[in-house]
Amino acid sequence: MTRHWITFGLSLALSTSAFAQSAQELVQRAQNLAQQARAAYPRDAWNIDRPLFKQAAEAAEQAVQAAPSDPTALKLRAQIYTDARFWARAEVSWNAYLQTNNADAEARRAAAEVQYNLGFAAYRREQLDVARQAFTLCLEYNPDARCAAWGGRVELESGQSARAVPLYEQAVRLAPNDQSNQYFLGVARRASTFGAEATSAFSRGYRAFEAGNRQAALNEFQQATRLAPQFTDAQRFVGRLALELGQGAVARQAWEAVSAQPGASAADKFNLDFAREVEQFGLEAVRAFRAAYTQYTGGNKAAAEQGFESATQQSPTYQKAWAWLGRTRFEQNNFTGAAQAYQVAVQLDPNDKSSAYFLTQAQRRQ
Repeated sequence: MTRHWITFGLSLALSTSAFAQSAQELVQRAQNLAQQARAAYPRDAWNIDRPLFKQAAEAAEQAVQAAPSDPTALKLRAQIYTDARFWARAEVSWNAYLQTNNADAEARRAAAEVQYNLGFAAYRREQLDVARQAFTLCLEYNPDARCAAWGGRVELESGQSARAVPLYEQAVRLAPNDQSNQYFLGVARRASTFGAEATSAFSRGYRAFEAGNRQAALNEFQQATRLAPQFTDAQRFVGRLALELGQGAVARQAWEAVSAQPGASAADKFNLDFAREVEQFGLEAVRAFRAAYTQYTGGNKAAAEQGFESATQQSPTYQKAWAWLGRTRFEQNNFTGAAQAYQVAVQLDPNDKSSAYFLTQAQRRQ
């Protein structure tokens, strides 16, 4: 009997040793394949569909099956899925590993990265509840400015400005130089003045703006201003986007609303003048005029002349462009051309005494 138990115990020990060696070999194989994958593909092209990453993940899964409680195998599997951007499997894998070592700071940072990507993907699908949960988990794993900021964005878009404020405050603490976080913290703090619906429309507008969909963004910002006409941030976006889209009247109305506010800046009033010109003469003509003025102040009068002439061609009633066209020609001693431009400027605005004076001077010097 004694010999029997000794023989059984020895067989069990040998079997366990072989099992452990097999798991260790699988871990080593997964590590080697993962290293090869990282070296073989550009980092921005890492994904689970790459053959080496797929093989590495399969080896890691086999290692975990061979040793389900082995921290090394569990962590390796989670890291491979993270590198391969297989976020769903990475989430499950980090959860399994952290049950064995919840204090691993490196692993918690990686798990937070996974939750950030899951949250951002859910946000883009407009699954705000799913995104909220992911960003919350991200912050529980590791303080991450991105998760705090996007968590705040989710709350703003959900009309929960009171919840957004502490998240943006955290984002600002974690990334004090990020102007976007500071901007949205101000929006969140002022949101109670504007109401949940207006704030949600503003956030949706900003999402469309970031995606490059200007007309959709403009529509949402306009909705925010209709709900809260005093929403200056939304009015500024309306003015900016309307100008870019050549909608002068819409832009002018927005910048008038902004300029009427006590905190209006010189830039706001400049944009109001710009919008008024766009409404009257068209976007392309105003752009040509302003580009020409920049050339003029830079000393390139020949280029400025071409620009001012282009502005007059875009909008023949653009009196200021005719006046500046006359000026650049006059200063280049093209008095015949200057007289022609000044004559149109005076016809468009008989009260323009400067153009009338230089028209006379140009005519005398022809």
